[in-house]
Amino acid sequence: MKRTRLLKRWALILLGSSAVLLVPWMVVLALTLPTRTEVHNWSVAWIGLDVLMAAGCAATAVLGLRGDARARLTASATASVSLLDAWFDITTSAVGTELLEALASAVAEAGLAAACVYLALSKGWGRMTGRPGETAR
Repeated sequence: MKRTRLLKRWALILLGSSAVLLVPWMVVLALTLPTRTEVHNWSVAWIGLDVLMAAGCAATAVLGLRGDARARLTASATASVSLLDAWFDITTSAVGTELLEALASAVAEAGLAAACVYLALSKGWGRMTGRPGETAR
């Protein structure tokens, strides 16, 4: 078996094992985490997610317009950040107007995530090569 194939196989085994091991960890968290807590640097956390989302959108647009296959990677990461932002918007909102605003934002973020997934899975980017900025056709 080639070295890269062996490394890929072990990476996939590690991912699968991690998925299984995270289940009991989630149970521990569900049983032990407090329902309320005081959070420091709250605004930094929220602004950070938006900075990541904006950077991902910009990187995907620049790479995509250049025909660089790495746009698939940035689109995939941006979709994840967008869904993560929506999740935290909804789960940390108070019932009422705040929750309605979070749900409206989540719809927009889900649209962004869907566009990013479409770009990540779409054909026509070329293959990634070993050299930055260069794609094989």
